Amino acid sequence: MKRILLFLATNLAIMLVLSITASILGVNRYLTANGLNLTALLGFSALMGFGGAFISLWLSKPIAKWSTGAQVIDNPQTELDNWLIGTIARHSKLAGIPMPEVAIYQGEPNAFATGASKNSALVAVSTGLLQSMNRNEVEAVLAHEIAHIANGDMVTLTLIQGVVNTFVTFLARVVGYFVDQMLRKNDEQNSGPGLGYTVTVIVCDILFGILASMIVMWFSRQREFRADAGAAKTLGTAQPMISALQRLSGLAAGELPKNMAVSGIAGGSNWMALFSSHPPLEERIAALQNK
Repeated sequence: MKRILLFLATNLAIMLVLSITASILGVNRYLTANGLNLTALLGFSALMGFGGAFISLWLSKPIAKWSTGAQVIDNPQTELDNWLIGTIARHSKLAGIPMPEVAIYQGEPNAFATGASKNSALVAVSTGLLQSMNRNEVEAVLAHEIAHIANGDMVTLTLIQGVVNTFVTFLARVVGYFVDQMLRKNDEQNSGPGLGYTVTVIVCDILFGILASMIVMWFSRQREFRADAGAAKTLGTAQPMISALQRLSGLAAGELPKNMAVSGIAGGSNWMALFSSHPPLEERIAALQNK
């Protein structure tokens, strides 16, 4: 429940900030007496599309900590703490990135990387994963998450999300405007958008949004293969990563908050493969075995 409330509150706050910004900039006044102002609409669409994506990225690390209860290891107290810090430091150096924050959270087997940039990243691993895997397998998972950071996956997905969000917002309102004009072409009192515009925009936002999600998730699945390969490269062998994925295939992966799901080592179940952030574990294992 806490995660759901946080997700809703965050998105409402983002929409409020973007709406106020659009009003200040004047780009929300794309419907004029002379028709649709495409320049203003494009500005509005870009603001809503990229603005929401980048604010979410900027907030990703604190939200991840709060929603999972992840505890950052500031002062290592145990042998496990020291091992995690040392392992991530070694792989970060090999990947050529600054040392990220390291955290542990209570939960079923999973791990994730997040943060607004390579210089401000977080790698978090669950107690369930630490208890279910041996050290070689855990190291492979950590190397996988470091590869995500080194590849700039969080920023890349944010840019892709911003582009598709912009197109969704823009096209939905263009279609809505023309549908409304068709429905009201004989209306002499046609002084502004009618119900047809509102309904069409809502329907198009949903339909185009579904298509956009498929595009973003396709990119997300490709970057999982890249992160697996990156882990195998830094480890010098693919076997630990293969073993970790095989181990995961026999476990129930822990659910992550919605905005963290694409960052996990394993995605949750999904009713359609096209909407899954992660490829099937069998495909990831096969890809590593074929290298």
